[in-house]
Amino acid sequence: MITLTKDSGPADLDGVTHLSIGVSWDPTAGSSGGVVGLLRRKSGTDLDLIAVAMQGADPVRLAGLDSLDPMGNGSLVHSGDNQTGRGDGDDETVTVEFARIPEQITSVVFVAAAFKKGSSFQKARNISFKVYDATGGSAQQVADIWPSLLSQDNGCAVAKAMRVGNSWKLEVINVTGKIKQGDEHALMRFAISK
Repeated sequence: MITLTKDSGPADLDGVTHLSIGVSWDPTAGSSGGVVGLLRRKSGTDLDLIAVAMQGADPVRLAGLDSLDPMGNGSLVHSGDNQTGRGDGDDETVTVEFARIPEQITSVVFVAAAFKKGSSFQKARNISFKVYDATGGSAQQVADIWPSLLSQDNGCAVAKAMRVGNSWKLEVINVTGKIKQGDEHALMRFAISK
């Protein structure tokens, strides 16, 4: 089993055949009380977990939003869009099966974003990203990543899986930044910069 932190640098994924990244959050009322606060908590906020498959410096596939299996072979699979953050456990996950990733894909960048207009990290609380070794069908958590609560940003580069020869490494990034909401090109440029 691997253990990951931002300070430890890239970790070898030797023996890891399946890797999952999950994001979870809870809806918040913000500073609103009463009926308005109740309505805000009920409607929740929509955060998105997106995996960007890279060929060198070029983004070529996107898992998330409305694309659940962008490779068409089950190598990069998104669990689907949770638009509220309600419920226990991870609200959205992306699972990578390394042996099926096409040879030309050199890295996969995992980004969480308040991508849709009207959503924001400030409308959510208890945001966390979990990394799992899902080899053998059971998921063992290997990292728990918490972005800063003080950030006014709407995107977080969570982690990056990189192909190194015939093996893969995973690096925890946990860097926030601004992404123009609703703009997939801005999302991809953010991923490229990480």
